[in-house]
Order: sequence, then C-alpha cells, then structure tokens
Amino acid sequence: MDYQLNEQQIMVRDLAREIAREKIKPRAAEYDEKEEFPWDIMKVLAESDLFGVYIEEKYGGTGGGVLELAVATEELSRACGGTAVCFAASALGTYPIILFGNEEQKKKYLPDLASGKKLAAFALTEASAGSDASNIQTTARKEGDHYVLNGTKQWITNGGEAQIYTVVAMTDKNKGARGASVFIVEKDTPGFTFGKKEKKLGIRASATSELVFTDCKVPKENLLAREGMGFIVAMKTFDSSRPGVAAQAVGIAQGALDLAVEYARQRVQFGKPISSFQGIQFMLADMATQIEAARALVYASCRHIETGAKNVAKEASMAKLFASDVCMRVTTDCVQIFGGYGYMRDYPIEKFMRDAKITQIYEGTNQIQRDIIARCLIRESMAKEK
Repeated sequence: MDYQLNEQQIMVRDLAREIAREKIKPRAAEYDEKEEFPWDIMKVLAESDLFGVYIEEKYGGTGGGVLELAVATEELSRACGGTAVCFAASALGTYPIILFGNEEQKKKYLPDLASGKKLAAFALTEASAGSDASNIQTTARKEGDHYVLNGTKQWITNGGEAQIYTVVAMTDKNKGARGASVFIVEKDTPGFTFGKKEKKLGIRASATSELVFTDCKVPKENLLAREGMGFIVAMKTFDSSRPGVAAQAVGIAQGALDLAVEYARQRVQFGKPISSFQGIQFMLADMATQIEAARALVYASCRHIETGAKNVAKEASMAKLFASDVCMRVTTDCVQIFGGYGYMRDYPIEKFMRDAKITQIYEGTNQIQRDIIARCLIRESMAKEK
C-alpha cells in the first residue's frame, strides 16, 4: 500500500531492505546459532548512515524522525529480528539524550551515535523493577561534583556491547517514582562492569546483559534534565521508542509471511501445491490483512508523534500492542503452514516465531500497554466533562 512516504523515507526503506536481503539474511541463522553480536552488520549500517536517520542534521544525523527509524527497523527485522534490535536498541538509549539532553550533552554524544561509531543502551529494568519501574533499587548519591552509582540492572539490550548507557537510578528513594533520575554513563567508567550475558529464546544475535555499578563515579554534568525527572524521561522515551518495537514486530511478521507464501507454492501434497488449498489460502489472506493493518497503525502513530502532540502514550501503546500480538499470531500460523518442517531448525521459519515473542514483552508488556491505553481513555473522558 502507498503510505505516502517522502523521498527520504523511501530511500531509507530501500537501503535497509537491500542490506537486510544481501547482508543480514545470509547470516541470520549463523548469528542465532552462535549467539554472536553482529558487529560486521552494525558497521554496514553505520557506513550507510542508518544510525542517524532519527537524529537532527546539526548533530550528525540525516534529520528524520520516528517514522524513518520505524521504516528502517521494519525492513531489517524482515531478515532478522535479533540483528534489527541491536540497531533499534541504540535508538532507545539515545532518545533520552535527544529528548532531555542539554546542548552540551547533545554535542558531546549524538554525533558518535548518529555515525554508528558508538552504540547506546537504555538501562531501566532490574530484578525487582520490570513493569513496576518505580521499584528501582539502583542508587545515585551526589558527592561533590560527581554522583556515585550502586546497583545492578538486568536484561539490558546491547549490554556489554554499547559504549553509551542512559541509566535510571534513585537519587531520593523516599520519593518513590519522583525520586528517580537518569544519567549518561560511558562504558569505560571505573566501577561500571558487566555481569551475566543471558541465553534467550529468540533475538539471540543481540546481547542482553547485566550492568553492575559499584561505587561508579559519574560527573554531575551527566545528569539528564534534573533530579527527580527519571520516571518522566523513561516514559517519554518509551513514547518515542515503542513504535520502533511495533515496527520490529511488523517486520518479523512480514518476513515470516514471505517465507510461508514461498513454501506454500513449492510444497506439494495430494498432487497439488498446498497454496491451492482454500484452508491455506484463507490463512495467508488473514495474515496479510493483519500485517497491513498493523503497519498502517504503526506509521500513523509515528506521524502522530512527529506532529509534536503533547500526549502520545495511547497511540504509541496501541501500535506496540496491536503489532506485537499480530506478530505472534502470524509467526505461529506460518510455522503451522510449514508443518513438521516448520518445527525443525533446518528451516528458517521457527526462528521468526522465537523472535516474535519478545515484542509482546519488552518496553512494557502488552498487559501494561492495555493499562496505559485504558488510563488514557479514562483521563480523556474525564477531561471532556470539565
């Protein structure tokens, strides 16, 4: 369908599609099997200027926004969800700087992130702080011209590989969520180390690791916004990044459908290709329709965010919720079309199903997305009554 992408967005789409087809697809199974971070692909993406598609030109980017990032993420995900999230997670770690960084912070960090010279990661989750982000235990204590961080972050995408981390820590635990703050922490900072690298069901090419802070001294200049703004920084960051997860889900679903259509045309049973059977045709038709609906919602939510609208949480959550549920449903049905072969790792389709599941979980589970959407609806209704 024609989504009225502009010239730059079409160029981003076509470039990402070419890289996905020629560079990522041939090695996707290898990265998955070895659980190896795809640095060679990150280098290709950097040389192609894709890391800067959502960053202003004055900081080394190409001047695009959330939609450009979504288009690129979708195309990369058609070949490998794990490789795509290495790219998209850097944007997640970068958005706090874009949205809340001062001019000095932006000039210092954004050019290297836009060029792909360095990757970023966002560190919020802990063992006891997943959906309940207010239960963060990592602390940041101000001492002179530094903050001293202590604590452990869990399940951080790009952990151990990224060079720049935006980290949420408590500067005043007595204030609950209002006592959280966000800091920019560089990889080689003394007292900052990495713990366990997780072994995952899917997106195995990406690194998911613990971050450990032990009396880690961070310059006070690395505080984003001001003390107590951490929860707001995190939520506003997710408003911009959740359509990226949704785009990842659309890409994974589309990649799986592409494989299923091809297989259905080639697989012969009862003397006919299974694509001639109405039961298979209806499955393919339903999947294609669901994917297109998800893509339309993702692109619409991106455009809504880019209007500068004040409240975009509902739309961002709707995109993430709907697209990821579609992704899980579609990839499961695609495995079904492959039958017994679909369950075997000799065929690529099972990887798409494994990669799909995380899109319903990270950056807020889909149950949390429903909660956000409902609360927004209730607030909107109450506002109309006033």
